[in-house]
Amino acid sequence: MEARIARLESDVAHLRTDVADIKLDVRSLRDKMDGMAERIDTKFDVLKKSIDDTKESVVGAKESLGERFGALEVGVGNSIGLLRDNLGHRIDEVDDRLGKSIGELKDRIGALEVNVVKNIAEIKASVTHSVSSLKGSIGAATNRAFMLYIALAAAMFGTMARGFGWI
Repeated sequence: MEARIARLESDVAHLRTDVADIKLDVRSLRDKMDGMAERIDTKFDVLKKSIDDTKESVVGAKESLGERFGALEVGVGNSIGLLRDNLGHRIDEVDDRLGKSIGELKDRIGALEVNVVKNIAEIKASVTHSVSSLKGSIGAATNRAFMLYIALAAAMFGTMARGFGWI
């Protein structure tokens, strides 16, 4: 029993030293975290001041740009008005010229349409004549092929009859 108690006391001693080491580590971590928190706070303060200064300069620039854009808007409005008037006259001139050109094209297309209809009728008649003559040629070729087949069969049967001694 004494040996067990001695062993438990030894284990408890080891636990105490381990807990002491852990406490030291936690204290050092706490000190490091406090130092980092102070540095971060300092950096955030500097960053906030920089943002505030930038915000003030942006507000000043915004007012200056507003005045410049107002003057620019008036100038652009005047220029657009002049361009609109000038382009309106040019568009009217182009519209007149296009109207005349379209009328001339319609007349030319009408004349071409009549010629195309005539050419199509001529081509149709030519194709019809060619097809009918082709039908006659195919019929004659079919008759010749049939006759040639009969002659070939007769020659083959004659050769067979001669070979087997029937004739």
